[in-house]
Amino acid sequence: MTATRGPDLEVSPREPGTWNGPVTSYYLLIGATGLLLSIGLVMVLSSSTVDSLTASKGATPYSVFLSQAQFALIGLPIAWLASRLPVRFYKAIAWPALAVAVALQLLVFTSLGIKANGNRNWIGIGSFTMQPSEVLKLSLAVWLASVLATKRALLHRWLHVIVPGLVVAMGVIGLVLLGDDLGTALIMLVLVAGAMFIAGVPLRMFAVAGVLAGVVVVNLAQSTSTRVTRITTFFSEDCDKLGPCYQTTRGLYALASGGLTGEGLGESRQKWSGLPEGHNDFIFAVIGEELGLLGTVLVLVLFAILAVAMVRVIRRHADPFAQIATAGIASWILGQALVNIAVVIGLLPVVGLPLPLVSAGGSALITTLVALGVVVSFARSEPGAAEALRARPGAVQRSLAVIGGARGADRGVPTRRPKGDGRG
Repeated sequence: MTATRGPDLEVSPREPGTWNGPVTSYYLLIGATGLLLSIGLVMVLSSSTVDSLTASKGATPYSVFLSQAQFALIGLPIAWLASRLPVRFYKAIAWPALAVAVALQLLVFTSLGIKANGNRNWIGIGSFTMQPSEVLKLSLAVWLASVLATKRALLHRWLHVIVPGLVVAMGVIGLVLLGDDLGTALIMLVLVAGAMFIAGVPLRMFAVAGVLAGVVVVNLAQSTSTRVTRITTFFSEDCDKLGPCYQTTRGLYALASGGLTGEGLGESRQKWSGLPEGHNDFIFAVIGEELGLLGTVLVLVLFAILAVAMVRVIRRHADPFAQIATAGIASWILGQALVNIAVVIGLLPVVGLPLPLVSAGGSALITTLVALGVVVSFARSEPGAAEALRARPGAVQRSLAVIGGARGADRGVPTRRPKGDGRG
């Protein structure tokens, strides 16, 4: 027996529970995001207690964790709202959202701007601080989707790729580079490349753009003494003995001491002021130390599930806008995760990027949650997904059914008709 979902689409009533079902992407996104967020909160609590105590006089060991939990509580309702908004809403706000994000980024260069760790990429108003470049990532992904989807049939021509998409994108990334945040700018380049690839930009254009981007990145890497020192010492044979490699070396010590199952939750030794940014950029090292190889593999598997879910949305969704926006968001979140992990395990020089959903950081956490909420919205509008989700019994209905069944059993009332009772 089949249930009709639209004029040409028939699906089995059991299809929503199968791998190829219309709501598989939806559940994979929610499940992986929820687990990564939960692991992140637990590990932020575990890795930040010592730094929280030493940060200021009278501080509690839970200061960083409570701040992160507060940001999670702010981000989750916004992400839920984002997941309920239709695709046409994101199309409508693409240009205004980018304009607002650019305006916020420009505030970095005013008296509201804050410089930290060599980067001027924050703004502060009283006790409130935020990183506008995080908002810029999401708005850029949505804006690129709007422009590239509209011009999709013309993207084989250089002019239509460059104007306005590439010109505006490079201008936005340039604003981030003016604040000396090379790591975030590189992730935004990956975001742009992912969006354009799915939009159908010819590979020959990628080859030319890749060469130009490589030349620019090499020059930028040599533009400050700090970057040059990080890169040269990274390739030095005595890297583990040099100051610029201290953070990477301590991270490797943490990973090596974890073994298969780890030292135990809360038992990290490196967090005792041995590993800088242990609750932020190098939280993956603390995960390896406390939860071992199994813990790090779990994190990798969850990011892989996110990747599978977002690829499913790209392949199954009928709207090019949703496909391109999802590609941009996937390239940003997964690319940043790969770079962060590569830095921690010593495959790349330190670039100062947090692990999405896991590292401490309010702006990054809220924006990442909202971005995934946008992708969940697209997953809800895959073919057959809306109908399948509406057909589910609500949580209240399921709970009442269970309670009603339990009460019936307590009273000796059968909850279901026994087989062979002779009744028709």
